[in-house]
Amino acid sequence: MRQLKGKPKKESWKDKKERKQAMHEAREQVTTVVLPTLVVLVLLIVLFVYVATRPGAIE
Repeated sequence: MRQLKGKPKKESWKDKKERKQAMHEAREQVTTVVLPTLVVLVLLIVLFVYVATRPGAIE
């Protein structure tokens, strides 16, 4: 059956499975890439603030 231009195509079981797999991989990347990067950035900011504000650094 011909599809009309403006009407979205119905999602097949294969498309649904691929979409779920992609979402699962995205969630895994959040825990393996994004969170460690954020932790490193926060630690660098804390270290910078500590070094910049310690009393021995001001002369």
